[in-house]
Amino acid sequence: MINLDLIIGAHMPIGRGFSKVPVESVEIGGNTFQIFPHNPRQWVPKLPEKEDVKEYFKMVEKYELNLDTFLCHAGYLINIASPKTDVWEKSVELLLIEMNICAELGIKYLNIHPGSHLGNGEDVGTENIVKALNIVMEKEKTVYIALENVTKKGGNIGYNYYQMKKIIDSVKYPERIALTFDTCHGFDAGYDITTKEGVEKLLKEISETVGIERLKFIHLNDTKGELGSNKDRHENIGKGFIGREGLKNFLSFKEFSSLPLLLETPGDNPEHAQDIAIVKEIFESIKS
Repeated sequence: MINLDLIIGAHMPIGRGFSKVPVESVEIGGNTFQIFPHNPRQWVPKLPEKEDVKEYFKMVEKYELNLDTFLCHAGYLINIASPKTDVWEKSVELLLIEMNICAELGIKYLNIHPGSHLGNGEDVGTENIVKALNIVMEKEKTVYIALENVTKKGGNIGYNYYQMKKIIDSVKYPERIALTFDTCHGFDAGYDITTKEGVEKLLKEISETVGIERLKFIHLNDTKGELGSNKDRHENIGKGFIGREGLKNFLSFKEFSSLPLLLETPGDNPEHAQDIAIVKEIFESIKS
């Protein structure tokens, strides 16, 4: 039986300004959120405006939200595993800017996919990731990097925790590396979170490689792909192959349900409000 307060939110739009995010998060039933620090499809980011940031902090305080539960997600263009020098250099530069934006917004964690080696091999990709993280963490000393698990496709690194361990063991500041577990990515990569045995196996792998204490966030998504499909196609809560019962099984483990749960499901605020309501129903059924 679980007796915890649910920390839940969704990936929120920033087009109307950072100051709108706290209130819109509360309106959809959340008490935390994830955002991009800028337009995720641009190499040159628009930096936050001072008045917007000032109002943002006012709204955070007004709605009594906890800054430590917020998450920024790195832009789509960043690939710090890339063997292409120009892409790698631009990725490092942009990642550092994003960390600075996080610091300006009081957001402690920046979530990033470890990256793709583009066919040049895991060792090459991992070396590039470590080199990039060392550079940005040396220059921005307050923001933590949250490595997100991915699916096994396109030369991706980070589809299991043995790969994550190689990164963490090699960086200069391992104490500033956290983890985000994405349920869609995990299921698509072969982690069967719909069964008790599957979740226990996942927890064992995390504990024995990187340590469960590094796990700070959950991307709570259903999936359009079957177990092990490696498709990475998110679905609304209860409508995919994980399903309500699968997510109920996953959330019955306090190691996951006690963390901030962030939805990256299809749709905008109205759809996220529906998904959050369903997650709350699932959670209440576990508690009762």
